[in-house]
Amino acid sequence: MSDHDRKKVAVVTGATSGIGLAVARLLAAQDHRVFIGARSADNVAATVKLLQDEGLDVAGAVVDVRSTDEVRTWIQAAVDRFGPIDVVVNNAGRSGGGVTADIDDELWHDVIDTNLNSVFRVTREALTTGGLREKKRGRIINIASTAGKQGVVLGAPYSASKHGVVGFTKALGNELAPTGITVNAVCPGYVETPMAQRVRQGYAAAYSSTEDAILEKFQAKIPLGRYSTPEEVAGLVGYLASDTAASITSQALNVCGGLGNF
Repeated sequence: MSDHDRKKVAVVTGATSGIGLAVARLLAAQDHRVFIGARSADNVAATVKLLQDEGLDVAGAVVDVRSTDEVRTWIQAAVDRFGPIDVVVNNAGRSGGGVTADIDDELWHDVIDTNLNSVFRVTREALTTGGLREKKRGRIINIASTAGKQGVVLGAPYSASKHGVVGFTKALGNELAPTGITVNAVCPGYVETPMAQRVRQGYAAAYSSTEDAILEKFQAKIPLGRYSTPEEVAGLVGYLASDTAASITSQALNVCGGLGNF
């Protein structure tokens, strides 16, 4: 079977909830064979079953994206199951912040490691172990944030990590441009996910407010007046993974209801 005829293989990190789950579902519906990863074995198993029950070609394994060894093992498992990798979606991430003067080393390092170093680790393994660098067509799509383009109050580690993702994306995109492998960042604004809920809890505590009041405050900042959905973010990922998007590379594109017009 020629490379052109076989289904494309996609790997998605942090794929058991929120944006990652929506991306895995959409790519599988677009005829990709999708290999998912997340830290919880139970969540991976449940998500694989959920998507397989929807008739989708999905498998997965546990991965902690903070571990080079685990990432290598996970990418190898994807290749063993589905073949060499065509599409990488670096979605795994965490929130994290607070008053910067009070942030301890452990929080800072974990946010940077989870959100930024992981993107390098997974991408490097996909290119090497995953066989992506041998391809004439490939897609690397990094889920960054509008916080990767502007500063977020009480979110210095998060904002720094996502700015790093955008910088890595632009540099690697230019590096790989001659190869037919594109590299782009998708920058969600406020998206209704489990992580968004935790963020509102954090701000409510920091400002001695309620989660409902924080939600209203955030929605008031968004020109569209509402949070985006995971499916709306996944829609851009699905487009960037398509053949039509071949001339889009080294970009950081917002899905944010007009929150960031830059």
